[in-house]
Amino acid sequence: MDSRIKKSLNAGGRENRAVLDESRAAPENSFVSSEERRRMWKDEWTQEALPKVPEIPGWHLCWLSTTNSYDSIDKRIRLGYVPVKAEELPGYDNYRVKAGEHIGFIACNEMLLYKLPMDLYQDVMAQMHHDAPLEEANKIRVQAEQIQGRDSSGKRLGQVEGEGLGEIDKPIPAPIFQG
Repeated sequence: MDSRIKKSLNAGGRENRAVLDESRAAPENSFVSSEERRRMWKDEWTQEALPKVPEIPGWHLCWLSTTNSYDSIDKRIRLGYVPVKAEELPGYDNYRVKAGEHIGFIACNEMLLYKLPMDLYQDVMAQMHHDAPLEEANKIRVQAEQIQGRDSSGKRLGQVEGEGLGEIDKPIPAPIFQG
């Protein structure tokens, strides 16, 4: 029998209307929920590509890139970073480098696992996240004072509105950073 004359439910390749109605559903029905969206944003900014490694007491662990020319491995070694060997972390043998200049170290893609003694880590964090911001705050205060100016008797010519600069360079103790 000729297939053109054959009676078929999907004559001419047409689907039934119920199938077409599903494909024409409102786009709002396919949007992700707020909770899913927040999870997606969180996952976007976390290091899910690198394995979570257990802590080594007395050390701060971090992944360093072998391809970053500005923040190179050699620079970090001069600052006191030490590579983590596979024998130091049981269960991470599948991340052991098997050939090349980093044999025996733990790696994932182009990243190598390094450790820094906790006392050096505290010094680095205090400098980068406490002392340096206080120095910048002091520079801002000095600039604000210079902008205000003073007359011949020493009286200020201008005034900064609000209380934003009042405690900008107030000395505060350095926090203890978590490794």
